[in-house]
Amino acid sequence: MSYAKRRSAASKDTPDRRERTLDMIRLIATVFAICLGMSSASAQPLQLELDNPNIEPLPFAAPSFIPETAGADQYARDLADVVAADLSGSGLFREIDDAAYISQITSFDSPVQYADWKAINAQALITGAVSTTGDGQIVVKFRLFDIFSEDQMGDGLQFVGPIEGWRRMAHKVSDAVYARITGEGGYFDSRVVYVSESGPKNARTKRVGIMDYDGANQQFLTDGSSIVLAPRFSPAGDRVIYTSYETGFPRIYMLDLASVQRRVLQDQPGTMSFAPRFAPNGQEAVFSLNTGSNTDIYKLNLATGARTQLTNAPSIETAPSYSPDGRQIVFESDRSGTQQLYIMPASGGEATRISFGQGRYGTPVWSPRGDLIAFTKQNRGRFHIGVMRTDGSGERLLTASFLDEGPTWAPNGRVIMFMRESAGTEGGSSLYSVDISGRNLKQVLTGASDPSWSPLLE
Repeated sequence: MSYAKRRSAASKDTPDRRERTLDMIRLIATVFAICLGMSSASAQPLQLELDNPNIEPLPFAAPSFIPETAGADQYARDLADVVAADLSGSGLFREIDDAAYISQITSFDSPVQYADWKAINAQALITGAVSTTGDGQIVVKFRLFDIFSEDQMGDGLQFVGPIEGWRRMAHKVSDAVYARITGEGGYFDSRVVYVSESGPKNARTKRVGIMDYDGANQQFLTDGSSIVLAPRFSPAGDRVIYTSYETGFPRIYMLDLASVQRRVLQDQPGTMSFAPRFAPNGQEAVFSLNTGSNTDIYKLNLATGARTQLTNAPSIETAPSYSPDGRQIVFESDRSGTQQLYIMPASGGEATRISFGQGRYGTPVWSPRGDLIAFTKQNRGRFHIGVMRTDGSGERLLTASFLDEGPTWAPNGRVIMFMRESAGTEGGSSLYSVDISGRNLKQVLTGASDPSWSPLLE
């Protein structure tokens, strides 16, 4: 019998043969699970230990969500894609290609065929459904299953919002999955403000921009007619404070994101104000003020404009950042002869130096958890993003390049975003992110600098 005839004959019973093959795979998977002690009776709850230095990405499956109304098909596919991208992009999860699937999810209420998912080594399964309403709303439901314990992890959740915010719904699903498996808060439903840079290196047009954490939904908040620097989110994520050269000298402005209205906060003739950052209470800000002879750190009441001087030294004091409880401020100073990091009470007073390694330290930012301080370090012609404990111990460098600077923390304190600039006259700046372990370095957005991460959105 020829090869063509053999294929033709074999194809006649393909459905039966395929079903027998799938039955055999299911049987093998069940026996395999039992032999490894991973049956439902003995399996441990699914959880990633993030402090394990040898952590392996957890394999998961995220089939396309089920469209439950007409017109929801594309949203169903896109939502699942964004969830998968969020989790895979964290470096802690690995998506299983849908070509490997044995089971197909045909209904949100379909029973899970655990043996089929075990056979392809999925440890977590995410299922979802999407519907749209006549008044422009989108409804997203999802469930998370632990495959080897054969159980659902937590209750199913439902999110409702405007159709144009479907990506936010996806990020909310990702945050819920991340939290249930890692035991820590997520960071996907968040935004980043930054400085968009375009044009030649010696004549850049700079605008304040805002985007989703992953670079999607970019918008501009200023028109590029003047240089802008260091935009920073308020604790509630509703305002942005930044430095602008609109008058020819650096001045601090505050912009309301809902109305896109702004006002100048510091406009004292003969001075330069810069490096602003909100206090945790959202009612005050700290910044640097240069009066012509010296640069010190001041506190500003945003409602009254009252100003309080916090440092008074014959040196440059700048880049202040509050601790999460608002009791302390970390900043950079060259009072010791080189650029180093110091911590002082939020009311000012005696400062304690915390950086003692080789090189220069700057742009410190306190972690949302309060346990670490991120910084920029320059040593032997290289720039690094690093972290240290609040007493200066445990310093770890996470990156190294021609120019890395300006770290900002994700809302959960697990990821840092920063600016990286390439060398040469044609070199440009880009935003990168890295896990605090030093893993999962990746580019987020080109033509950008000075990132600031928002809290989780409400």
